[in-house]
Amino acid sequence: MKRFEGTASYVATDDLKVAVNAAVALRRPLLVKGEPGTGKTVLAYEIAKAVGAPLIEWNIKSTTKAQQGLYDYDAVARLRDGQLGDPRVHDIANYIRRGKLWEAFESDQLPVLLIDEIDKADIEFPNDLLHELDRMEFHVYETKQTVRAKERPIVVITSNNEKELPDAFLRRCFFHYIKFPDRETMQAIIDVHFPGIQKILVGKALDIFYDVREVPGLKKKPSTGELLDWLKLLLHEDMPLEVLQNRDPTKAIPPLHGALLKNEQDVMLFERLAFMARRQAPKG
Repeated sequence: MKRFEGTASYVATDDLKVAVNAAVALRRPLLVKGEPGTGKTVLAYEIAKAVGAPLIEWNIKSTTKAQQGLYDYDAVARLRDGQLGDPRVHDIANYIRRGKLWEAFESDQLPVLLIDEIDKADIEFPNDLLHELDRMEFHVYETKQTVRAKERPIVVITSNNEKELPDAFLRRCFFHYIKFPDRETMQAIIDVHFPGIQKILVGKALDIFYDVREVPGLKKKPSTGELLDWLKLLLHEDMPLEVLQNRDPTKAIPPLHGALLKNEQDVMLFERLAFMARRQAPKG
C-alpha cells in the first residue's frame, strides 16, 4: 500500500504523515485529537482518497452505543410482521441490521473506518469496543454466527478532548495530536483553497486572524474553516486592502467578523476592547 503524503486538497505536516503511516503499518487505530477545525475528520477522507480505499463513516452521538457499530436486532419489526403473518419472521436474519464495524469487516476492499468524535458517547463506549477492535471479530447471538474481518481495516478515531478516554483503550491506539496550524502551514492551506490570492491581503488577514485567536477570554477561537470562510467573504465583498491595513484599535471588531466570531460573548468582548481603546485614545 502506498504511503500517505497528504493530497492536493489537504496539507499534512510531516509529523502527521509519520503518524498516519505508522498507524497503517501497525494496523492500530489512529486516535486523532485536536481543537475543533484542525481537520481531524477530513483526514480520514483524505487517507481514503490517497490510498484508494472506500470510507465507512460512523458519526458518534451522545446516545450512540457500541453495540450499534456491530449490529441491531429489530425485535419490534419482527413482532409486527408476526402479527401480520409475514413469512419473513421465520428467518431472524431478516431483522438484523448491520453496523459500521460489520460493514468494514466484510468490505471486499480494504476500507478506512472513521469513528468520528468518540468522546461524545458514554464513558464506557470505548471500552465496549476493545474486544472487537483487538480481535477484529464479534459474535451475532441471534443468528449464532461469528463475523470476522476479511482484512484489518484502517481505523481513524477522532476526539475533541471533551472526555478522558480509558487507558486500556489508549494503549491499543496510535496517538496523534493535531496542533493548530502555524502561520506557514496556514499559508499553504490558503494557497490550496485560493490559488493566486493576493499575498498582501493574506498577510494582513492572517495578522488579524492570529491576533483574534490570542485575545484573552475568547470563548471560541476561530478555526481554519472559519478563516477560509472569512477570506472568501473578503474576496466576494472586494474588501479594500486599506480596511485591513489601517486597523484602528478603537474599532477592534474585524470587518465581516460574523465569519470569525461565533457567539455574542466574543462579539461583546471585542466591543469592550474597542470601547477601552477609545477611552485611552489621546484627545485632540
